[in-house]
Amino acid sequence: MEKQVKIAVLVSGGGTNLGALIQAQKDGIIKNGKIELVISNKSDAYALTRARNAGIKTNIVIKKELGSQEAFEDRIMELLEEEKIDVIVLAGFMAILSERFTSKYPRRIINVHPSLIPSFCGKGFYGLVPHIEALKYGVKVTGATVHFVNEVPDGGEIIMQKAVEIKDTDTPEALQKRVMEEAEWIILPLSVEKVCKEISEKRG
Repeated sequence: MEKQVKIAVLVSGGGTNLGALIQAQKDGIIKNGKIELVISNKSDAYALTRARNAGIKTNIVIKKELGSQEAFEDRIMELLEEEKIDVIVLAGFMAILSERFTSKYPRRIINVHPSLIPSFCGKGFYGLVPHIEALKYGVKVTGATVHFVNEVPDGGEIIMQKAVEIKDTDTPEALQKRVMEEAEWIILPLSVEKVCKEISEKRG
């Protein structure tokens, strides 16, 4: 299929969201796009193993080895260019990308955040933090948001959201797991397909 949109997934850890994307591709949920590349900023990220097992090309880009943010981003851009990537998905990518990088790919970088933006988001709100804060605040509903990435952390236009009820017995870890299973793994593949479909249709 000539019109298939090329996807790169940027990861740092276990790659559970990457796993959901790979599965969604197999299940035909993502049909207008194909994951062509997985880039990690950690050499021991299990997400790399997931990608290799699925036959996806992988690459490791480590900021410390390259010496600067600029060199780090240049290398990522180089790899994206080589594979002619159309869409970039940040799936637990624990590195900040500068405006220099994000402005190069307007409405082409997608991130999933474990809360209902604008709640519990922004600088420092990653990992367990949004769940800890949601429980501390006593909100009854949380969830996940998929949004476009711009220069403001969690500040880009929202693509999809899904709510998850908070239980009285929830710990941050239990809530994190449920938000992943009931929201992130559902709306991330759907959002990726939505964006890929739009790009594909524009190409005609």
